[in-house]
Amino acid sequence: MKLKKIIKHVRIDRPEKFRLADCDPADTYGVDIDKDKDKAQAQLAEDTGRLADLQERLHAEGRWAVLVILQGTDAAGKDGVIKHVMSGVNPMGCEVHSFKEPSAEELNHAFLWRYAKNLPGRGHIGLFNRSYYEDVLVPRVHPEVLAAQKLPKQVIDKDIWKHRFDDIRAFERHLARNGVLVLKFFLHVSREEQRRRLLDRLEEPAKRWKFSAKDIAERKLWDRYMAAYEDLIRATSHAAAPWHVVPADHKPFAHLVVAGVMVDALDRLDPAIPKIAGPAKAEIAKVLKALLAETPDGRRRKARL
Repeated sequence: MKLKKIIKHVRIDRPEKFRLADCDPADTYGVDIDKDKDKAQAQLAEDTGRLADLQERLHAEGRWAVLVILQGTDAAGKDGVIKHVMSGVNPMGCEVHSFKEPSAEELNHAFLWRYAKNLPGRGHIGLFNRSYYEDVLVPRVHPEVLAAQKLPKQVIDKDIWKHRFDDIRAFERHLARNGVLVLKFFLHVSREEQRRRLLDRLEEPAKRWKFSAKDIAERKLWDRYMAAYEDLIRATSHAAAPWHVVPADHKPFAHLVVAGVMVDALDRLDPAIPKIAGPAKAEIAKVLKALLAETPDGRRRKARL
């Protein structure tokens, strides 16, 4: 299957029919990653190069911002996506925010506050390693987390998650109407693959720093987390910001899909390097003439204006 078709397949355009059980985390849609490893690496290299060019144009134009949201269980590969997909992007035009447990100051504000203040500016790509979706995920699995948010009792009712879904959809529509492209990825990894990756962290000394005993405790709540993910994807995949459910058991395949979605989306924005005209162009010609006159050997070069 061509990458364009894969991108269309992983995008959730009909959320009312979405079922997580229908998505195989090990699926590669006919792409044999092991057999075509060199081809997959070449495709990723091509896409990271294209992404670097698009990001430069995005930064120069300074009109659009791009927000990339990465969600997934522990060891789903969020850090790896950032490392491999964004490898060619100029750090000056890219920012990454990893959201942990909220601070006391953050708990004193509405749940979207800490995310809103970290949004990318125009011309920038921002990546949220976990996001405001944690606030319709973790508190559903751990009610004590919701209690810690110090909300008035009157707002904690049976419709609180519906209301938060409404808030998130409205927030994302607001971003879209203000020139922020929102790209959302759920890295869908199987429970068995997560087990292998956690074991790898324990067995490889260089990776042990990533391990947390909390990861093991959270595995016991796997089914509850998957139900919450299915619910939030169904409720918040909309035209302004659709979800992409990316099979993530094979890391190289996940990297290819995320890179492909980003390149496709930025291609459609078609950012352009601003053209200099009028008085500004005349001023550049004047400065250029003066600089060329200073060359040690006195030779002149032609410059494109």
